[in-house]
Amino acid sequence: MNYKVQPIEVQHDAEICKVIKQVGAEYGAIGEGYGPSDPEVEMMSRFYNDDSASRYFVVLVDEIIIGGAGIASFDGRDDVCELRKLFLLPESRGLGLGKLLTEHCLEYAKSKGYKKCYLDTLNRMKGAISLYEKLGFKHLTQPLQGTIHSSCDVWMLKKL
Repeated sequence: MNYKVQPIEVQHDAEICKVIKQVGAEYGAIGEGYGPSDPEVEMMSRFYNDDSASRYFVVLVDEIIIGGAGIASFDGRDDVCELRKLFLLPESRGLGLGKLLTEHCLEYAKSKGYKKCYLDTLNRMKGAISLYEKLGFKHLTQPLQGTIHSSCDVWMLKKL
């Protein structure tokens, strides 16, 4: 498989929006309180930029976007970031691309001086949860104060 991971560019916005919404719908993550409904999904490249210590990476196979993941400050904090919108199309799962994207995000987070990385997800996203556990994320009993994804039911944190 010929793949590459790169920071999102304006021309990727429409494709990654489709991926996020499609995968979100697959897992029932539709409507208020779920990541695929965030306003940024329509134009990810404008929300994730180095100036704001955030970055969204897309993975392309033969120049077609099959997924992505991002890092941004959690609730405006300098020490805690959030792993955001890790979504992969079904045909690209199980190939190690989720791990690759997450590792890109965590390396970026460290380079920006973040000390912890938070995420929220859904209990039914078993593959993602397993990946996060393998990468050292620990389960929390409740979301961090300031989360905007009120419909998520799994919360995790990793020291960087």
